[in-house]
Amino acid sequence: MLVRLFPRKGKVMADAAQGPQLQEWDEKILPGRFDGKTIIVTGAGSGIGRATASRIAREGGRVIAVDMNEKGLGEFAAEHTDQQIVTVTANITDDAAIAQIVEAAGEQIDGLANVAGIMDRMQPAHEIEQDLWDRVFAVNVTGSFKLMKAVIPGMLERGAGNIVNVASEAGLRGSAAGTAYTASKHAVVGMTKSSAYLYALKGLRVNAVAPGAVATGIESSFASALGAERIQRGMAAIPSIAQATQLAASISFLLSDDSTNLNGVILPSDGGWSAA
Repeated sequence: MLVRLFPRKGKVMADAAQGPQLQEWDEKILPGRFDGKTIIVTGAGSGIGRATASRIAREGGRVIAVDMNEKGLGEFAAEHTDQQIVTVTANITDDAAIAQIVEAAGEQIDGLANVAGIMDRMQPAHEIEQDLWDRVFAVNVTGSFKLMKAVIPGMLERGAGNIVNVASEAGLRGSAAGTAYTASKHAVVGMTKSSAYLYALKGLRVNAVAPGAVATGIESSFASALGAERIQRGMAAIPSIAQATQLAASISFLLSDDSTNLNGVILPSDGGWSAA
């Protein structure tokens, strides 16, 4: 069956019996926080990526907005005609696309937000199709790795740079998704921590956020009866559903100089789900 894991923004559930409610949240922009900085944001055509790109742009940053969704990027750019937005329609798993993104950013890349990702079908290991496993890892892990590899040399030359990867509650536990997605997000956590340690004395900081339930409109199917029975038990502990702008607040904080002493942090931005 099809299950909407994260309801569309603006849909508030009537009571607790129907599931967790959408959090109330009023975004507060901090003007000038990203003045003079160029930040690459993937997944910028919708959801968390779009909210993150929007916040950085409105706080003075030059944003390289990346997505395969050309229409979504166009709509995003049209909403921010007063900000510095460069859109790049690209598949982050493709080497030529990575080169295109870096070229669009120019000589100085101050930050990277690896937000783009895809879900699995909530299956345990013995039921996962090889093609699905490969797709999930290609986007969630390899695409993020390719962009990190592309931007880090320039950051090392300048002795400064911030990278924020988007992990997941599934990167912290085994009960939040299927095996493919869960394994991919654990890989993102490992890539983040290893990079944070290796580059810590070179002026780079690498952190990650681990979202819980977020109102982005993403749908995922439970293709497995076993997966549905077990995973839905874990999801029963979800305390609330965040707005995409709340995740953008967490990501932009980690990208900013305000998080100066944070490196290798996997920040659960999940309303307390990880405390359950």
